[in-house]
Amino acid sequence: MYKKVVYLLFASAVWTVSFNASAAVPDATVTGPIAADPQGHPSRNSIYSSSAINLEAQAYIEEEYFIEGTANRYTTPEMETGEIIDSGHPYRTRIIVRRPTDHSRFSGIVIVEWINVTGGPDKDIDWWLSGEHFMRRGHAYVVVSAQQMGIDTMRQWSPVRYASLDTTDDGNIKDDELSYDIFAAAAKTIQRSNEQSPAVAIDILDGLRAEQLIATGHSQSASRLATYINHIHPLEPIFDGFMVHGGGFRLRDEQPVKLFKIMSETDMQRRAADPQPDTDNFRQWEVAGSSHVDVDFEVEFTKVRLQREGLPIEGAAPRQHECELPTLSRVPFRNVLNAAYDHLVTWIAEDLPPPVAPRLKLRKAIPTVEFERDKYGNVQGGIRLAEHVVATARNTGMNTGNTLFCFLYGSHEPFDQDTLDALYPSHAQYLQAVTDVVKANLEAGYILPRAAERTIRKAEASSIGK
Repeated sequence: MYKKVVYLLFASAVWTVSFNASAAVPDATVTGPIAADPQGHPSRNSIYSSSAINLEAQAYIEEEYFIEGTANRYTTPEMETGEIIDSGHPYRTRIIVRRPTDHSRFSGIVIVEWINVTGGPDKDIDWWLSGEHFMRRGHAYVVVSAQQMGIDTMRQWSPVRYASLDTTDDGNIKDDELSYDIFAAAAKTIQRSNEQSPAVAIDILDGLRAEQLIATGHSQSASRLATYINHIHPLEPIFDGFMVHGGGFRLRDEQPVKLFKIMSETDMQRRAADPQPDTDNFRQWEVAGSSHVDVDFEVEFTKVRLQREGLPIEGAAPRQHECELPTLSRVPFRNVLNAAYDHLVTWIAEDLPPPVAPRLKLRKAIPTVEFERDKYGNVQGGIRLAEHVVATARNTGMNTGNTLFCFLYGSHEPFDQDTLDALYPSHAQYLQAVTDVVKANLEAGYILPRAAERTIRKAEASSIGK
């Protein structure tokens, strides 16, 4: 398969992987793992966006590597494969690897996240939402800093550690045009189970071999990932599947790769008028009452920031946002995302498609989208979790305000006591209603047993109906 093999060894800490001479994506050179001080150390010689989830308790390890090489720029014709504009643009960036230390626990699945840079900081949002799920399953995880805004933030925070990183060809490239090759080249450093390993190499997975590579991205990363899927990935297929959530436009589903899109209520405000139908290679789920940034997202973001500054993360709380409505939906988007990941793994391995899910219901689509809602203001249709169906609050994906990102935060307005008493005359009735919805969603495949149990235990502990 490979026409040429090149090894560049620098003090046994650098490796250029095998490459196909006709491939579109140039290979990267890997350096590391880069030694790091503990989080909160005054040197700031530590990993930016280090996990705030306890890795040691799950027998996982986190390491940071630098990768460098040259990248192409591409055309992006609408719904067509792109072409190389020019080549040879140098870059140097970083990746974070989290993997099980016990090789027997490894699932063979590697999740590769296009890190989100909205607002400046690198944010590995899939890890915040699904990191614990990945570790329970034994998946490895690689996060790629593919965009300059995130690098600028890291360099400002730790000029010594990250001073050498740049994805702009020394300022000659704008608009993150090199990001697509950077992301793909990082994935190509992951060794597959069907590939022969070099005798001497930097192996970022320490001997683990991938059976599946799944790319993921949230929000603006989802949009960039959609561009990569539609225009660059067909030139050199690297990934087995994609998990696109919180954004991204229409995806080319004629490719022999599995495409899963998970959307919150917020995300469908701009997309529901022109829905992309499910196909053999494409599936879309929409989670009713969920917001683009929800309370789980915010809590994890807070933990990462506190840990980076050496502060305790116990009791971390969401930020307060000055928006028109109280912010952050409590409908747990992560419960559906975790189930979707399991379906995607099976879909790739066995060609067994995930369940089809109903879409959010529209009252009208033109001139603007307006959703169908119940008398409490909660949206109709979509995947309907117990927190939404057996409602104790108005949870939506919508909000406004003077803050730049209010439209992403959704809303959460608890019902008053009279409304709760009318809806749930007894705790037993409330608990039964929650249990019924949970069981239905579990049978439909929209949630996993762990989420089902957690939801029921929370309902049992509540004071609703008492």
